[in-house]
Amino acid sequence: MFKDRNDAGNKLAIELLNKNISSGLIMAIPRGGVVLAAAISKQLKLPMDVIIPKKIGAPFNPELAVGAVTQDGVVIYDNYILDMLGLQEDQMQNVVEEKINEIKRRMLLYRDSINYPNYTGKEIILVDDGVATGYTVLAAIKSLYHLFEPKRLLLAVPVGPPDVIQKLTKQVDEMLCLLEPKQFHSVGQYFDNFDQVEDENVIKLLQNQ
Repeated sequence: MFKDRNDAGNKLAIELLNKNISSGLIMAIPRGGVVLAAAISKQLKLPMDVIIPKKIGAPFNPELAVGAVTQDGVVIYDNYILDMLGLQEDQMQNVVEEKINEIKRRMLLYRDSINYPNYTGKEIILVDDGVATGYTVLAAIKSLYHLFEPKRLLLAVPVGPPDVIQKLTKQVDEMLCLLEPKQFHSVGQYFDNFDQVEDENVIKLLQNQ
């Protein structure tokens, strides 16, 4: 269990201090991931930025995830769910474009630009406050490889189901997950305090690094 996101970030930072990451940056998934990344950034003395993947919901049920997308157009789908729902990828194009526009709006809100500095070839630590289905994290991973060709990409999360963590481990150079409970129901159940993080908190943490 974790007291809150800051506690989880500090516990991840303790483990990351042993990884010999002397340069590079931390890339956080908002909103919750930014709180953890801020704690890690402070302890590792590394800069922090954000990447914003968004879940793609089914047209008739936005809460039912069929994939995820990032601002550079990297899209992943769960083909099993698409087949089960009788959907084709081209039927999702309008939803994908809406999500990309929303991502760009949030990029401007959080960091005043949709463009990144030159992070090509750097060591990158991707941070979120937990993993459930893994869609958004996987989209972020593929986007980071596409955008920056990192020297090393390390995924750091406090908790996630073992099967999803195993799949994500194969997608990165290194994986750090503190808890992999077999009876996983939701990320929030492993935090004493898992209150929603507001946009204002994200902006403040990014400005104060």
